[in-house]
Amino acid sequence: MQQIDETARALPPGDLQARMLHVSRLATIGEMAAGVAHELNQPLTAIANYAQACERLLARPRADLEECRQALREITTQAVRASEIMRRLQTLARSEQTNRTSTDLDSLVKPIMGLVHGDARAHGVSCSLRLAPELPTVTVDSVQIQHVILNLVRNGIEALDSTTGPRELVIGAAPAGPGELEISVSDTGPGLDQNAAQRIFDPFFSTKENATGLGLPISNTIAKAHGGSLGYRPNTPNGAVFFVRLPHDPIPV
Repeated sequence: MQQIDETARALPPGDLQARMLHVSRLATIGEMAAGVAHELNQPLTAIANYAQACERLLARPRADLEECRQALREITTQAVRASEIMRRLQTLARSEQTNRTSTDLDSLVKPIMGLVHGDARAHGVSCSLRLAPELPTVTVDSVQIQHVILNLVRNGIEALDSTTGPRELVIGAAPAGPGELEISVSDTGPGLDQNAAQRIFDPFFSTKENATGLGLPISNTIAKAHGGSLGYRPNTPNGAVFFVRLPHDPIPV
């Protein structure tokens, strides 16, 4: 531990923050391992099934080559799907300089929903996406903001592990105030008590056992670096809502 502390002190602040973000991304992806495995298993199972179908078709005395071609096309489609899942994981895990571009909320949120749904299904959680229509764009580093959303999703799913009632998670986006958009993650779990709500963004504070307590503070740092903020409020009638607010791009007159 002393060696790690000395290494951290020797790093310039920017490098230290970049490394902490990279470690946080990898930890979030690791926590989603069950969902990622489920998400990859679907196209891989389909590939195996279509390959077996091709073998059976070709074993017939008068093989229907068009059926074989269709099965091979399906194999290609599923292989591309599996490759896309791995590409998304690599994109989220890579460590790179900030790259901010103007993007709409659909393009920001929807690429990670496959991972989110896979993780939710693996934990018996119902997950839905509710984006308000015609939202303005935001200028962000998409990978960093996607990391924040995944971190909030993981927290929500873990909170639902301890509930006996409805296990629901909602990812939403809507206008939040003058010049801002809000991306929220709502759950129907137990929520936070007053003490936890006041300390939840403090480094090394966590309501979970064996947790680093760095996920939310790092997400908060990302939000602030984008000119936004990270926040919490109770859900109604029960649960928690974590949200990131970001300044949106000027709306053309």
